[in-house]
Amino acid sequence: MSSESSPSSQSSPSSTPSARRNPTRTGVRRPLLALGAAALLVPVAACGGSPGDSGSGSGDQRLRAVMAFPPAQAMSPYGDDAVTLSRLSVIEGLTRIDEDGAAVPALATKWRRDGDKGWEFTLRDARFQDGGAVDAEAVVRSLTAAQAASPRPRVLSDVRLTVEAGGERTVRVTTDEADPLLPQRFANPSLAILSEAAYEKGAKGTQVNPAGHATGPYTLTKVNGAVSATLERNDTYWGGKAQAPGVDVKFVADGTARANALRTGSADIAEYVPVAQVSLLEEKQIHEVPTARTNTLYLNTGRGAFADPAIRAAARAAIDSKALVDGVYEGRADTARGLLGPGVPWAADAREAPEGRAEPAGRAEVAKTKQIVLATYTNRPELPEVASAVQQQLEARGFTVKQYVRDYAQMEADALAGRYDAFIQARNTLLDTADPVSYLGSDFTCEGSFNISQLCDQGVDEAVAKAAGADGLTARHTAEMRAEAKILGADAAVPLVHERFVQGFDSGKVAGVALDPMERRLITADTRLR
Repeated sequence: MSSESSPSSQSSPSSTPSARRNPTRTGVRRPLLALGAAALLVPVAACGGSPGDSGSGSGDQRLRAVMAFPPAQAMSPYGDDAVTLSRLSVIEGLTRIDEDGAAVPALATKWRRDGDKGWEFTLRDARFQDGGAVDAEAVVRSLTAAQAASPRPRVLSDVRLTVEAGGERTVRVTTDEADPLLPQRFANPSLAILSEAAYEKGAKGTQVNPAGHATGPYTLTKVNGAVSATLERNDTYWGGKAQAPGVDVKFVADGTARANALRTGSADIAEYVPVAQVSLLEEKQIHEVPTARTNTLYLNTGRGAFADPAIRAAARAAIDSKALVDGVYEGRADTARGLLGPGVPWAADAREAPEGRAEPAGRAEVAKTKQIVLATYTNRPELPEVASAVQQQLEARGFTVKQYVRDYAQMEADALAGRYDAFIQARNTLLDTADPVSYLGSDFTCEGSFNISQLCDQGVDEAVAKAAGADGLTARHTAEMRAEAKILGADAAVPLVHERFVQGFDSGKVAGVALDPMERRLITADTRLR
């Protein structure tokens, strides 16, 4: 979930390639921040029995889930914990994202544009888990608090909002610049709508506690540090009661331990099963999910051997994506189809052929180049294996290659400064708005903040700018794929594989689990034991 500007997010270990939200073969690499000595306790009455009660029949049994990412910020909605809350169906925003990346109703039933910079949202009849009504005042308070948070949620990093009540059930939002993506932004878990009681003023400023104060089908009633959490059914949920009376959650960072919990029957749902553990599970326990993450070889267009388009084309021609899928990912990834893979389902139909590619240099020309430095990071254990395989493929084409592999934090500054000839990284292509235009802009435009390939091409810049300004889903998708064709035509980036995740549950015993490429949904109101 989460957005990944590198290994997992947007720009810095929680926003650029870090390993904050990265399921891997051996587990996860997410830094755990201190939660304080006291567990988060909320006096909410259990609606379906105490943890461990199994009930007597279908729909009466509590769910048991092992999640990969322990709370890092005391369940604050303004960081990666928001994704966990979303995956557990605790929080909701004004909208949610459908499989095509479009915004659809959640707490808002409809919306319309009002001029270039204005929007009006109409709220549904809903109540918070603590009993209060979801009204315009509550929405204004929540969105204003998110904008004032320090640090601000990433989804608001490039926009400023003015939020006002236009009536009890109407909210008016004005942006500093025209923003066709505003409804998609409001689907981001960090912009969840919470009741007034969630905001607790203290000596260190306002603290946000979503437990018991959100709107989802499950209420968070207890968090036991980084160990476990308890959810109870929200009987007043606007969408109808959840199928299960509650969920007992354990946070298990080790991927092998999560797989073992599923295999031994001590968990009903295991999040992010490592590839190396999949062969030990039954087929009915394995559920693969295509994701929006593409592992990519970035080529330095600014200096060195890859400043020559023909040499870049030779590197691109050397890459065998299927060999990477079979050899490194044991078949549990998808071969490269472009910058956007099967986790972005609309991309295949809208894709255009790369524009203006150079002819690949021959082996003799390639052999004349100096040694190239191929770099990647250790935070995602599969990437060093990918780098070794890519090195062999490049050397077979005539390149002389030296690998450089370190922890990501030791490499980011040099990568962004263009000090490597080639850099391999995993990238979330949808980032925080569920739309690829911010990724295309940050990675491949002259002023892009994450331009590892050092690409500065007027045609690319114009194509990305046109996509950013496009209004309407079809127009945006067409413009974004035209920008992809321009970028691939420059051979600044060579897609290697499209990642998949494996979610574990026995389909004969568990129903209603969401397999979401955006990683925002897992346990839903429909999830239940059969």
